[in-house]
Amino acid sequence: MMFPDRLVAALALIGTLTVVSCTGQATDLQPVPDDPTEARPLFPGVQAPAFEALRPDRSTFRFQPGAMDRPLIITFYRGGWCPYCTKHLMKYRDLEAELMALGYELVFISPDAPETSARHLQGGDFDYTLLSDSTMSISRAFGLAFRLDDVTFQRYLTEHDIDIERDSGQTHHYLPVPATFIVGLDGVIDFAYANADYKTRLDPGLLRMAAQLAAPDVNDSAD
Repeated sequence: MMFPDRLVAALALIGTLTVVSCTGQATDLQPVPDDPTEARPLFPGVQAPAFEALRPDRSTFRFQPGAMDRPLIITFYRGGWCPYCTKHLMKYRDLEAELMALGYELVFISPDAPETSARHLQGGDFDYTLLSDSTMSISRAFGLAFRLDDVTFQRYLTEHDIDIERDSGQTHHYLPVPATFIVGLDGVIDFAYANADYKTRLDPGLLRMAAQLAAPDVNDSAD
């Protein structure tokens, strides 16, 4: 797949902020490291892995590369308990209409169980889709999963009343490195951003630019 020169330039512009590496075809679940800096997010030019996930109402969302009605923007976040994540999603809400006007569908994936996501949805006013990856199989396929160390897990629990086992319904203690992918109609990743530092997120302005630059390529693929 050939990328527009402007999109390559955009990727180079944010290259100092990203933690990405080329991993080949995304057909197998990747090992889960103990350190988020050792995660190996998928790289632009790789076909995104197919997946199924539950919405908060427990209906199934299916993603099949190459069989999409619209290009997809996928954002992985740590959970509704994370203040950095909720702030990040609020910023993306301001871009929602613009990105959808470009033809994109927006999905946000976290380890939260569907019931937990539904609780966080209360009072929400947005059109993007929240999906549950409580088993972390999707995050592993995208190369984002890492295991939260026991000391940090206990500190979250005792000092902040954050119980990721309760929110996910799982005991694996896996979390995703926060990341955003733009996937074209052909199922190939056009843009990828991930950062092992959960406090550093993709700036909405850079996402806007990447989406605008990827859109002509997406439209060409649809012809």
